[in-house]
Formats: sequence, structure tokens, C-alpha cells
Amino acid sequence: MSSKNNKSNVDMHSNFSKEEFYSTDQTLTNNENTSIKQLDENYSDLNSLVAILRYRSTNQPDKLAYTFLEDGEGKEINLTYGQLDRQALIIAGFLQNEGLKGERALLIFPPGLEFVTAFFGCLYAGTIAVPAYPPRPNRSMERLAAIVEDAGAKVVLTTSFIRFGLSSSLLNEDKLSSLRWLAVDELEVSYAEKWKAPEIDKETLAFLQYTSGSTGNPKGVMVSHSNLIHNQKIIQEAFNHNDKSVGVIWLPPYHDMGLIGGIIQPLYVGFPVVLLSPLHFLQKPIRWLQAISNYKGTSSGGPNFAYDLCLGKIKAEQLEGLDLSSWKIAFNGAEPVKAETLENFSKYFNQHGFNASVFYPCYGMAETTLFVSGGAYHEPPVITEVLETDLLDNRVTLAEVGALGVRKLVGCGQGFLGTIIKIVHPETKRPCEDQEVGEIWVASDSVAQGYWQQKELTEITFRACTNEIKDNLFLRTGDLGFTLNNELYVTGRLKDVIIISGRNHYPTDIELTVQKSHIAIAPNRVAAFAIQVKGNEKLVVVAEVDRRYHRDLLKFKTHNDQAEIAGDGISKEVSEKLNEMISNIKEAISSYHGLRPHAIALVKSGSIPKTSSGKIRRFACRNDFSQEKLDLIGGDGL
Repeated sequence: MSSKNNKSNVDMHSNFSKEEFYSTDQTLTNNENTSIKQLDENYSDLNSLVAILRYRSTNQPDKLAYTFLEDGEGKEINLTYGQLDRQALIIAGFLQNEGLKGERALLIFPPGLEFVTAFFGCLYAGTIAVPAYPPRPNRSMERLAAIVEDAGAKVVLTTSFIRFGLSSSLLNEDKLSSLRWLAVDELEVSYAEKWKAPEIDKETLAFLQYTSGSTGNPKGVMVSHSNLIHNQKIIQEAFNHNDKSVGVIWLPPYHDMGLIGGIIQPLYVGFPVVLLSPLHFLQKPIRWLQAISNYKGTSSGGPNFAYDLCLGKIKAEQLEGLDLSSWKIAFNGAEPVKAETLENFSKYFNQHGFNASVFYPCYGMAETTLFVSGGAYHEPPVITEVLETDLLDNRVTLAEVGALGVRKLVGCGQGFLGTIIKIVHPETKRPCEDQEVGEIWVASDSVAQGYWQQKELTEITFRACTNEIKDNLFLRTGDLGFTLNNELYVTGRLKDVIIISGRNHYPTDIELTVQKSHIAIAPNRVAAFAIQVKGNEKLVVVAEVDRRYHRDLLKFKTHNDQAEIAGDGISKEVSEKLNEMISNIKEAISSYHGLRPHAIALVKSGSIPKTSSGKIRRFACRNDFSQEKLDLIGGDGL
């Protein structure tokens, strides 16, 4: 493969000014300014993303589709519908020429437009894309190797830069080194002429979305073209998107929220989106809000931790000139939505144009393509106060004003376009009464086909029926929740619930208590789980120490020969601070939950495993604890 004639890469880098970006819709002809609703009325055969992008590239070739901020701020790379179509044709022509139609192709790209073109190239070719996180240098590739083996991938699509950078690591991993590694930036443009339109029906598999693995090993969710189109219709209706919308997305493109909501939804509806790397957001959260301000973003969001991160890291002096008044839909999903976060974010950014009513709590997962439920557009979030003691016994009792032991729960709305949501007792499969906590079951055309090559698990998870209604088949989400006034409330994960002395305890509640117990504990970096000790469940808490306190707390060995040593090579001063943290954690858990932790582990910042959407991987953390693999700083009961 040669890059000598690859003129398409030059096309990808043509730039638009911000003025052109804002006015793109206004400068289009009547034929070009077309939403997908109009397309549906005029073109009944637009039943796939391939058909939709082909239509847009023919009728709207110069309309801006994607802008990627290379540095997270002002350095732009732009892609029009015509350019995206051309890039996808080149990649698809090559894949078809190599006989890879129907095969699985692992996509390993940094966040950016190369991933977008490769994903659509796979759709164009009829090759099943398998998006995956690029492995970090000098880190284990165990998860990536597991995905390769499970998917039966034959080829890896990537860039020449990544292929070169991973060469030494691949030598130590047989499953990865045996694959064909293809750099899309080295393909000849002539491959576009070899492309043939694939045959696509509603059951045709579009791609495999590997679950984040928050409760176990990742599984490949089989998403069909009809699943994608149905979920896109739902998101458009729920978010009130149209061709005047402007997206701003920092979410990983390898995750369902980043891919389905951040990359595919804008193309489906026909509005531009600004993309930036998750790393650039995490390094400086103000970049996200600044992009919304600069590009007049109307639709953006992320998991709850993203809003917390903005509150914790964005200083007042960074807010000068920030204007969030264009923000119309601030979605919050992928992990428990906290009422406190919504309230604090709204207060902090209110003076900069943010309106609390644009907050949009929602619920979804890879198994439903993405979106399951959400509220009414531009209605404020529904927050309900319940008695915590009753909630732990799977009962919902509304709290009176001034009551003690109250938990604020944020509603996640209702289903759209025929989506059925039921709350079912997980063991008896009996439908729960209103205000009774049970497992959330979902029936929808967005529910995926099942798990790749896991027939038994697919049957159990995707083909469930209640003991009263045998006709409808439901997806068992594994999440706990209840309904109140037709509003869905998500309370936790079924597998994560901690049962001690016959009482239920939600790990998210314990984790929040621990986080608030001491200033040196990193926000959203606590894992609570149960282990078996002599046949009984015992509570274990793992908490990261905030980076800001590294100098005081991450001194394994004193650098001062005169310092008094307390043991294990740490100074007496550091030992006292660690003991203070442990004491605070114990007292807080005892006071708020009536529990005594069996063990408390304080670990290095960034060492608790998290999913691509920011969820704590409690299952993986429990394994690390059991196998003594934690990056310990100190602890109790270890």
C-alpha cells in the first residue's frame, strides 16, 4: 500500500471559519437544508446509515458534518458530507477487494476524523466494525486481546502512526500480532472505484458494540441497521434535534454514547458537530464549555462525573467571556444522575447563560443501542425525595418536608416510539407494583439482537418474559429501579447491591459518603463492594487519594533521614494523615449506613479501574483487591 496518491487526506483538512460554521445552514439551498424527517417523507428506502450518507453526499456535498479540535481548543480539522463519503468509499472498496465483507474489523484509532471515516467505511463495505479503545503504551492489552478473540476479528484498521507505535507491544501478544494491521491513511484513492453497494435489510448486522465491562468481562452487543435507525429516531424526538442544532461532543467514539449519540445522530438529523478528545476534556474541562460557547453548541452532555469535574476543576478566572446561553439540551446519563450535581452546576454557571431547565437526565445502555428513556424536552428535571431506609428494602415511600434519612432521586423520564419499560421482580419475574423497586426490563425495536456468539446468555438476557405476559420478550437490563407517575427512576445495578445482615445497600450511596468524608479523597474515585468472609458478605471500600495531596500522602519512603519512621518506610506525619482518612471513612459509613467496613484500601490516584463512560468497574476492583493487585498507599484490615 502506498500513500503517494492519497489526495483524500488533503481534502479532509480543508478548514471553515467560525463565521462559516455558524452560517452553514443559512447558506444552503432549499434542497440542501433537509432534515431526516423530510428525507423519510420523500425517500422510503433510506433504511440505513449508508443510504442516508449517500443521499447527503449527493445533495449536500459541501455541508459541514464534523469538526475535530486537534488541541481541544482552536486547531480545527473539518469534514463535509462529500469528503466523508469519498473517504468511506476508499476504505470500503479496499475491504471488499480483500474479501472482508461480513468479517469483523477492529477499529483502533485516536479520537478524531479517521475513526469516523473508518467506521462508515466498514458500513459501506458490509464489514462488521468493532470499535475499541487504543491501548495505552506499556499497559496490558488483555482486554483488547479478549475482544479480538471473542469477535473473531480478521483485520485491524488504524493509522500508520498507531501501527508504528504499537509494534513493540504487539510482539508480546499473539492474538494481536497475528492480525492484519491496515493503515487507512495509506490506501490508494482508486479503491473507491471498486466499491459495490452492500445489500442491507433491517436484520443486517452493522457493528459490534463491546460493553464497558463494569460488572464483568466485555460482551459484544450485536447492533443491526434497524436498531440504529430506530434509536436515532428516538434520540431526535427526545432531544428535539433538527438541522439547526449544533453538537459539541468530547465523549469517546468507542463508547455507545459517544458513537451513537455524538457521531451518528448529527449525521442522521443533518446538523454539524464539534468533536474533541476525551483526554483534552479531562485535562482541562473548561475546553468543553468553551467549545459550546465558541461554536454556539445547542446539544451536548456526558455522564454525571463530567459535570462534577467541571465544578471541581474550573476556576472563576477561567469563566471570563463564557456564554452557555445557546445550550438547549444538556444530557446526563451512563451512570447515576445526582441531584446535587444538577443543582450545583446550575448555580455555578447560571451567570454565564446556563439554564437549569436544559438539564436532560436520561437512561440507556449498549444493549438498547443507546437511548431507553428521557424526559420532556425543555422541562426541568424531576427530582423526588424518598425515605432511604424503605428504599433499601425495595419500597418507595415519599418523604415529608423536613424528614431525616432522605435520598434525592432524579427521574429519567419515559420511553419513546413504542418503547415498553417494566419493573419486574428479578427472581419471581412478577411485574412490580408502582413504587416497588425491581429490575428494569425493556422492549423496543432499539433492543439489539443479542451478544455475539453467546446464545445462552442472549436467550437469558434478551428473551425474557414475565410470568403474566408470555407474548412480549424483554431485555433484562440488570439495573434496579421503579416508576412513579410514569417516571422511571434508576436506583442501582442488580449485581452491585451489597446485602449485609439481610439489608440492601447501594454501593453508589456508600461511595458518595466516603467521598465526602475527607478532602483528600478523589471525587468519583471510590469503589464499594462485598466479599465473602466465612460465608458472610463483608463490605470493602477502595478510595483513591486526590492528586492534589500526592506530595503529602504518596511518600512511601521519607527523603529526610532525620524524619521519624512509623513503619513500612513512611514518615510518622504521613502515617497520621492516612489514619485520619481511614478514621473519617469508618465514622461516616457507620453514621450514615450502620455498617462497619471489613477493609479499607487507600490507593494511588487513577488506579481504580473505570469504564470508557466513567463508571467504576467494581467487579474488576474487587478482583484486584482479592489478588492483592491494588496500588496501595495505606489501609485498614488488609
